Amino acid sequence: MTFTYYGHSCFSIDVKGRKLLFDPFITPNSLAASVDVNSIEADYILVSHGHEDHIADCVTIAKRTGAMVICNWEIYLWLQKQGVENIHPMNTGGKKTFDFGTVKCVTAQHSSSLPDGSYGGNPMGFILMADKNIYYSGDTALTLDMQLVPQGCPVSFAIMPVGDNFTMGYEDAAKAAKMVHCDKVIGVHFNTFPYIEIDSLRAMDHFSKNDLTLLLPHVGETINL
Repeated sequence: MTFTYYGHSCFSIDVKGRKLLFDPFITPNSLAASVDVNSIEADYILVSHGHEDHIADCVTIAKRTGAMVICNWEIYLWLQKQGVENIHPMNTGGKKTFDFGTVKCVTAQHSSSLPDGSYGGNPMGFILMADKNIYYSGDTALTLDMQLVPQGCPVSFAIMPVGDNFTMGYEDAAKAAKMVHCDKVIGVHFNTFPYIEIDSLRAMDHFSKNDLTLLLPHVGETINL
């Protein structure tokens, strides 16, 4: 399995010959100017919630690639209105097996609205159960619900926001890592805007002092999971 970072909270995971793209937000992100959005491949697109910084390029990529979009019910209805046809709706607590593995939707404490201001439903995180189990928290605060994540599903890698202000900061992300019993975290949702700029060295040092590893990838970087 490999993880490729496209900036902000957009990344892809390659697993079992399938490319899973998460929260596509590329063209409006000046830090991702080096990324050619038209070259990104996807068999599936997973959308954690409806905010523009997680869904901006979803319609374009879904129509170009034919990828199946996995999202909540409200985003499903909205995407249909945008002309996207290959969509699988889910919601918090549900799980579904696809040809790459199983996806379970878990609680994220955040808000959600769509780019046109319409209701975006409940935000979610995802547990991806495949060759390894990956937890992507989505945009969220630290919540005790995270203690349920590793039950019956040991987590090999966690992907969490660390930028603070709108989501957890790195201190709470370290606490979240302890809750999900995972000592390897890839940080996302940081440095894109002034509101979420962080001191990367301080963040990584904080994780290290808590016997955890925090990876803060550069745009375009690929990490072996």
